[in-house]
Amino acid sequence: MHLLSASCVCVCALLFTALPLQVSSLETVIGMYGETVEIPCKSGAINAEDVLITKWKYNKGEGLSGDLLVKQRDQPFLVSATNEYKDRVSMAANSSLLLSAATLVDQRTFTCMMVIGADITENPVNVVIYKRPTDLRISDKAEELEIGKLTKVGTCIASNANPAANITWLKNNKPLVADGKGISIQAEVSVDAVTGLSTTSSLLEYSAEKEDTDAQFTCSTQPTVGPEMLSSPATFTITYSTENIVLQVSAQEPLLEGDNVTLKCLADGNPAPTSFNFHLKGELVKVENADSYTITNVSRDTTGEYKCSLVDDPSMESSKDITVQYLDITLSPSGKVTKSLDETNTLNINLQIDSSAKATVSWTKDNIKLEKEPKFTKLSFSDSGRYECNVVMGLLSRKDFFELVVEGAPVIKQLSKQRGEDGQHKVLFCEAEGSPKPAVSWSINGTLLEESPFINGKITHKIMVVPTANLTVSCTVSNKFGTDTQVINVSSLFEDVRVDKQDQSQDSDQTKLVVGVVVGLLIATLVIGLVYWVYMKKTKQGTWKTGEKEDGSSEEEKKLEEKVEENSQKAEV
Repeated sequence: MHLLSASCVCVCALLFTALPLQVSSLETVIGMYGETVEIPCKSGAINAEDVLITKWKYNKGEGLSGDLLVKQRDQPFLVSATNEYKDRVSMAANSSLLLSAATLVDQRTFTCMMVIGADITENPVNVVIYKRPTDLRISDKAEELEIGKLTKVGTCIASNANPAANITWLKNNKPLVADGKGISIQAEVSVDAVTGLSTTSSLLEYSAEKEDTDAQFTCSTQPTVGPEMLSSPATFTITYSTENIVLQVSAQEPLLEGDNVTLKCLADGNPAPTSFNFHLKGELVKVENADSYTITNVSRDTTGEYKCSLVDDPSMESSKDITVQYLDITLSPSGKVTKSLDETNTLNINLQIDSSAKATVSWTKDNIKLEKEPKFTKLSFSDSGRYECNVVMGLLSRKDFFELVVEGAPVIKQLSKQRGEDGQHKVLFCEAEGSPKPAVSWSINGTLLEESPFINGKITHKIMVVPTANLTVSCTVSNKFGTDTQVINVSSLFEDVRVDKQDQSQDSDQTKLVVGVVVGLLIATLVIGLVYWVYMKKTKQGTWKTGEKEDGSSEEEKKLEEKVEENSQKAEV
C-alpha cells in the first residue's frame, strides 16, 4: 500500500512537472479561529469526470511549498503531509480542502492543482483567520472620581483577538474622545508568543463633573466578524467640595407653643459633611455625625432667626426665620354679669388680643350674629343675654363670653282688653318688663290662656274672663326690686249687648226720620206743582174771555215761580 501510494505520488509529480501549467487569480477565504476552514478548489466549467488528478499544497515561505494530499480519479485521497497538517487536512467531495482547528499559522496560501487531459490548472487561495475577543471587561476600576481632577477610571481589556480589537470608551452610551484636558485615552496591544493572538488594553483618565453622579461608563469594540461587544457598566462616586448649604425647618403647620421643631442642614458636597454648627438665637450648638437638631416645647420666645454653618468653614451658612403662632384674648367683663338699672345705665366692654399676627373678631348674642361689637351706653332690660366673641387668626381661634343680666323693678308697659272671637268672653293682656322675672297677678279670677317666655326682661300674661257686671280690673307685677300696678275698666257682657241694641234702635229711628222728611218734601213739591198748573190753566181761560193781555198776569206768575223754586230747594235740604 505504501509502495502504491509512493509510486502514485511520484507519477503525479512527474505529470505536474511535464504538463503545461495554467494559474488562476488569487482568492481569499476567511476562517474562524479553532474552527474547520473549507478552502474551495475552483474547477469552473470542468467536468469532474475529466479530472485525472487533484493535489493540494501550501506555501511554506521563502519560495518553498509543501504537499498536503493528492487524489486520482475514482480513488480516495491520500495525505502526503508529514508535519502539523498530517491530522488536520481532508478533502470534500467537491475537491475542497478541509482544514480543521484553524490557527493563525494557517494564514498562508493554499493551492489546488488539477490534471485535466494534457493540461494542469492551479487555483491559489489565501487564507485569513479571524478571532473575536475572548471577553471585554473593565479592570482596575477607580473607587471614586474627583471633580476637576484627571483621575484614572479603569482599563478596558479585549483579550485574545485577531486582528487586534479597537476599543471605544462610552459615558451613558455616548463615545468619549480624548481631548488632552478632561479626557485621556491610552491604548496598547500585546501579542501572545505562542498563539499569535492580540490583547488590547485601553486606559481611560477622566475629569468628572457634578452631572457625572450615577453616570455609567462602558467600553465597546466592533470585531471584524460578528456583533459589537459591550462591557458591563461601571459607576463611580463623584467627590466634590461643598459649595452651598440649605437650612430646612420641619414642623407642623401652624407651629404652636408646646410643639417641636427640627432644624436640618443640607450641604451639596460629596461626601456630605458630617458635622454642623447650629446658631440658636445667640447660642452656638455643634452637632457631630448628624445634620439635624430638634428644639422641643417651643414658646413664643422661640420666634426668631436660626442659622447653620460648616464646622470647617463657618462663613458658609444658611438662615431661616421661625415664627411660633400664638393667640391670647382677655375679655372684661367675663362670665355672668348682673347690672341694676338703679345703679348705672352704662357697661364698658374691653377685649384685649395678644397674637403673632392680625386677628379678626366677631360677636354673637344668644347665637345670633351681631354686625359690630356691642356697646351699652344706656342699659335696658332688652340688653340681657349671652354675648360671645370669636377671635380668629389663621387656623387658630379663641372664644370668650359674658352673660348680661339687667335687673330692676318691673314696669307694666301695656294693659289691654279684647273681646273673644265667639263674643262669650273677654281676653286681658298685661305686658311688663323687669328682672328677675316678675310675678304677675290679677284682681279677679280668670283662666290663664298664655304666659310668654321670659326673654330679655320681657313677659306677657294673658287671661280669659266672663264678666257679668262692669268691673275695674288691676294687673300687678312684682319682683324683689319693686311692684307696679295698672287698672282697666271691663264692662259686663250683658251691658255690651244692651248698648249694642240701643245703638241699633237709635240708628233705625234716625233712618226713619230722614226717609220721612225726604218723602214729605217730595209730596209738597208735587202738590205745589199741581196747583201751579191748575192756576195757570184757569188764568189763560179768563184772558181769552175778557180779552185781557197776557202781560197783565206776569207779576203773579213770577211770584208763583219763586215760591215753587223755594219749596224745591227746601226739599233738597
